[in-house]
Amino acid sequence: MQTSLMLRRFCCYNGASSAIIPTSKKKQQLVFMGSPQVSASVLDALFNASKTPDSMFEVAAIVTQPPSGRDRGRKVMPSPVAQHALDRGFPTDLIFTPKRAGEETFLSNLRVLQPELCITAAYGNILPKKFLQIPSLGTVNIHPSLLPLYRGAAPVQRALQDGVKETGVSLAFTVRSLDSGPIIACERLEVDDHIKAPELLALLFDQGSKLLVHELPSIFDGSARMKAQAQDDSKATLAPKIMPEESWLSFAEEALVLHNKSDDEDHVTFFRGALLFPCGGRSVLEVLEVQLLGKKAVSATAFWNGLRGQKLKKL
Repeated sequence: MQTSLMLRRFCCYNGASSAIIPTSKKKQQLVFMGSPQVSASVLDALFNASKTPDSMFEVAAIVTQPPSGRDRGRKVMPSPVAQHALDRGFPTDLIFTPKRAGEETFLSNLRVLQPELCITAAYGNILPKKFLQIPSLGTVNIHPSLLPLYRGAAPVQRALQDGVKETGVSLAFTVRSLDSGPIIACERLEVDDHIKAPELLALLFDQGSKLLVHELPSIFDGSARMKAQAQDDSKATLAPKIMPEESWLSFAEEALVLHNKSDDEDHVTFFRGALLFPCGGRSVLEVLEVQLLGKKAVSATAFWNGLRGQKLKKL
């Protein structure tokens, strides 16, 4: 679906130009950490950047969530990032899948690699202090919000719930406190009224991967650490994980609130259609699509025709 998003480049902080490292010098070792499909775009960008003639780094290892049941048959499958890495011919023995990033066996393997830098993008696991002490240049995270806004697991969903007109992606050093590290750079994005969370998330990680590649030289030469700006904790907001019960729509709420809630998740029951529901504040919600549990989304017209005389009951 074509969206009317307006994108503008905005690096929050100016930094010194990056130094060019001679190609004869040993390449820096980078470890990538990510799990869902949106992380694969970041991994792709790193793979491509590492193969350029003047590249100063190589992807030494990939860390992702363990294989899990992801389809109706609960067939155990690797994470999307692991599968993408395998499809690109990345060595299997360099793809680590610890249940927790603090496992000693995993940390021992990581220490052997002696990585200069770790990059995280929706990895989905807490990084303990003993992990953060391993990479000599630190760990840098791609976070899909304009930090310090929307710290937490669901920044995109919470931003859409709030009906924001602008969001963005931040590149920040990782510290023990959640999403609170110094910001290297960020990029802003105007939000289309009808965009859904999965589409917006993909856009933000795509832009985040480009921002990361742009900033890697300054991270490797140390100037990024010098220019990074501390976050203003007084302006911080939280974006906790979306709980299943939050997917229910209460038609006592105003239509705009329900519209924003239907944007915030890709599995909510009501999306788009032509059904009208009276809501709070004398407002009306137009439903364009309906998705029943375990079924594909259909237009409201198709859903209505499929009722065949059955009545809808609003609870």
